[in-house]
Amino acid sequence: MSSYAVYPFPFDQLKIAYQGDAVTCLVRTSEPVCSEGRTALTDMVFRQVMEYLNGQRWAFDFPYILQGTEFQRKVWRALCAIPYGQTRTYGEIAAAVGSPKAYRAVGMANHQNPILIAVPCHRVIGANGKLLGYGSGLDMKESLLRLEKKVMQEAGHC
Repeated sequence: MSSYAVYPFPFDQLKIAYQGDAVTCLVRTSEPVCSEGRTALTDMVFRQVMEYLNGQRWAFDFPYILQGTEFQRKVWRALCAIPYGQTRTYGEIAAAVGSPKAYRAVGMANHQNPILIAVPCHRVIGANGKLLGYGSGLDMKESLLRLEKKVMQEAGHC
């Protein structure tokens, strides 16, 4: 059984669920802030997410468990290979997981991504370059991509 805490977050609230010493779910929520389940792990995860949102972190090192089908886990691992500040299309991710025609299934796997931001489904865009569905809202997806682009430019990488 998972425990969780809910932290204040620039995009509503951030729910961090965990089992033992690993995060099982990191999602945007409208649930009220709840400090009852806070632990050193959830505090570390929240700190890392806020560092990311402040442009101070490009990668995450907290432990998490990806619970899903074999295909979903393949997609989520492929998402983790997308470098900070870059994007890939749904078709490119489908090809990367060995199912080049499964771009719609990649979209569904993205929608089911249980670890927001750290498993960067926000870096997947449509073939035409447009932002398509994002389980946490297109406003958040656009903000995250804009943040990464800005940080990369300021670091002289773009």
